[in-house]
Amino acid sequence: MASDIRYLNPISIEIKKEKYCRFKKSGIKYVDYKNPDYLIKFINEQGKILPRRLTGTSQKYQKKVNKAVKRARHLAILPYVADMMK
Repeated sequence: MASDIRYLNPISIEIKKEKYCRFKKSGIKYVDYKNPDYLIKFINEQGKILPRRLTGTSQKYQKKVNKAVKRARHLAILPYVADMMK
């Protein structure tokens, strides 16, 4: 009886897609702070910078992304705080 276990929902097997650094893959050397359309990809709806574990960006380029986003915010190209930015 113990081996006859039934679940309400079927057990889902999560398939993780492989993370990659889009900068290394594209060969981008410099993260441009003057391009807000590209930087929005690294910001969530509230305007917070997404962490490396979600974007898959390498440490070297994550630091450059952080610096570029902060520079763009300082120059009012990107907002500091936003409601439903995307």
